[in-house]
Amino acid sequence: MKKITAFEYAGCPYCVQGKKALADLIEENPEYGKVEVEWIEENEHPEIIANYDYYATPSMFIDGEKKYEAHLFESYEECRGHIKDVLDEALR
Repeated sequence: MKKITAFEYAGCPYCVQGKKALADLIEENPEYGKVEVEWIEENEHPEIIANYDYYATPSMFIDGEKKYEAHLFESYEECRGHIKDVLDEALR
């Protein structure tokens, strides 16, 4: 099982959507709850985000490789699908 490093930005509606999708997925499949997800608020840790290449939040990485990055006008279902894919990869 691999750890997910996730970046968020305070007040970002897409981050709220991403965290809701994550919580909903864990509720539906408790196996997802076994995956460690470390959320990093980018304004609080500029020294960490300097080592990652992303533009939008939320963004999720496994072993330093970007697996998901939100985009403008992303729907909840689209976000949920991407986060599910990241969780599935982390469980492999």
